[in-house]
Amino acid sequence: MYKCNSRRLQELIEQFSQFGATENGGVTRLSLSNEDVLARNYFCECCDELGMDIKIDDMGNIYAILPGKKDTPPIVMGSHLDSVEKGGKFDGVLGVLTAIEAIRTLKENELELDIPIMIVNFTNEEGARFDPAMMSSGVISAKFEKEKMLQSVDKNGTSFKEALQASGYEGDQENRLKEALAYIELHIEQGPVLEAKQLEIGVVEGVLGMVCYEIMVTGQSNHAGTTPMTMRQDPMIVTSKIITYLHEEFGKIDEQLVFTFGRMNVSPNIHTVIPNNVTFTIDSRHQKPEIIQKVEDILNNLPTEDMGCSIKPVKLWGRDTVYFDPHICNEVERACQSFGYTAHRMFSGAGHDAQYIASIVPSAMIFVPSINGKSHCEEEETTFEDCAKGADVLLETVLTLQTKFSIGETYTLH
Repeated sequence: MYKCNSRRLQELIEQFSQFGATENGGVTRLSLSNEDVLARNYFCECCDELGMDIKIDDMGNIYAILPGKKDTPPIVMGSHLDSVEKGGKFDGVLGVLTAIEAIRTLKENELELDIPIMIVNFTNEEGARFDPAMMSSGVISAKFEKEKMLQSVDKNGTSFKEALQASGYEGDQENRLKEALAYIELHIEQGPVLEAKQLEIGVVEGVLGMVCYEIMVTGQSNHAGTTPMTMRQDPMIVTSKIITYLHEEFGKIDEQLVFTFGRMNVSPNIHTVIPNNVTFTIDSRHQKPEIIQKVEDILNNLPTEDMGCSIKPVKLWGRDTVYFDPHICNEVERACQSFGYTAHRMFSGAGHDAQYIASIVPSAMIFVPSINGKSHCEEEETTFEDCAKGADVLLETVLTLQTKFSIGETYTLH
């Protein structure tokens, strides 16, 4: 077994946290911004120093390849360098930096590889500047149409295509990730489970299925001071009843179901006027499709009697649970055991590039704990010790897969 250099990894994390550093210790590094380009440049510099070959595809994804003795598809590690606005210094980037540290450890110990190893930085995972999230991994896995993605614009009217060309990171389609033996993405948990259970590593078995609905409640606007309470058609009051009803009904389905009442729009949104319309969203997530179906059944059969308003549920979108490769998950768990690190099998409630890549390459993820479960904020924190433990597990998993793949073992998509 080989352990990564925790001090070197900490220094690398701190170096990258300067690209888009905020006053309160966070990071704003929106996709293809000047800050993102600086991070990309330094990533390429680090990989070049390790003797890796660098290629860029037509979506700006960067691939750094360390050749092996055999001419086979690579084992891939990676994640993304972009962040949300005023995000943290670990989300996404940690998966790229632990991969760099893993390669540095390989080089330091003069280990020869049979199978090539690749590090990938996916463009615009966050979707904070350009919709949708996980854009580029979605394009190369045929989830999104490239031409439509190129037309996505930010709040200033700049298109993804324009930003990509200006960044200097517009490459060739022929460089896209098409074939690999395995993809492993290390990430912070972005939730409180590992810390609460006092566990060191999350063995991620998949990404939860989800469904998002918009509920439109329509009533009648009128004067806030002259309309008696008994004569109102107030969609805000009806909305509060619906939310309470859904909270109670969903709570009866399954304790693992998570749901969020997110965006709410009120019209005309004037304090002296009874609203005529309230629209709100509800995001629900669970591993099992039958649980998601129960959620949809409830949403499509909301009680309307004596409400005084019309209620219209509309399904915005949904996705099935993505299951990662069980063989790779087993190797991640075995790597934890070999170091004596405590591990926990779990599913991710958040989306990641791995969920799309899993449709073209056998994939898995490794989670490290998030302090207080915080992420997508400047308070996001993970101990450097836990980062290093994650890097150890990542490297050990890659080395084990090296051995298995070099003797001809392969994993197929599920």
